[in-house]
Amino acid sequence: MFPSHEIIEAAQIVYEDNHLIVINKKSSEIVQGDKTGDMPLSEKVKNFIKQRDNKPGNVFCGVCHRLDRPVSGIVIFAKTSKALSRMNELFRDKTIQKTYWAVVKNKPPHQTERLTHYLIKNEQTNKSKAYNEERNGALKAELAYTLIASIANYHLLEINLFTGRHHQIRAQLSAIGCPIKGDLKYGYDRSNPNGSIHLHSYKTEFIHPIKLEKVTIVCKPRTDDVVWKELMKAL
Repeated sequence: MFPSHEIIEAAQIVYEDNHLIVINKKSSEIVQGDKTGDMPLSEKVKNFIKQRDNKPGNVFCGVCHRLDRPVSGIVIFAKTSKALSRMNELFRDKTIQKTYWAVVKNKPPHQTERLTHYLIKNEQTNKSKAYNEERNGALKAELAYTLIASIANYHLLEINLFTGRHHQIRAQLSAIGCPIKGDLKYGYDRSNPNGSIHLHSYKTEFIHPIKLEKVTIVCKPRTDDVVWKELMKAL
């Protein structure tokens, strides 16, 4: 039997079949192991499956992609090596559509807008800076946002990614004067008490790597956060 903090909660599973398991990641969880030594989500998923299915041997759980630690929402894991290989191809070919929700305090300049920036990553600070013009070493970053809800002090943006760059959404929204709530690294004025930022991987669409059917996964933020809760009421 594993301690409760070493397995996922059943409620975190938003999709599962014989090939894939999709988790609603909490903002405090890391997807893969890092220098902190904290147990990653991939191991918690393995432990959960092993316990739930009473598996005697090793459980396969392949990491298909990552999500920054302070970000919540959809993370896809592969339950077989075949599924992992094919999901890696989908991500590499950019045929997976990902939609995010972000909470900002400053209202964006337009109701909807496509943003193009050029990002340079600073390895020392683990931060990307967005520039309006091309420059040496910069990678082109594109996204589109739509303002979908507002309450007294906050605005909810729905974001579609067209490229997958390091800290892309955080850097690009900061560049237009709309840093994400709690994101001190990219210019928000104060952190969230739990170290999270209000960025959530909300929807993912792709062709199933084995069944070859379209899969659409929608995963709302946890409603124990009052800001998320009130903004979802305003939708």
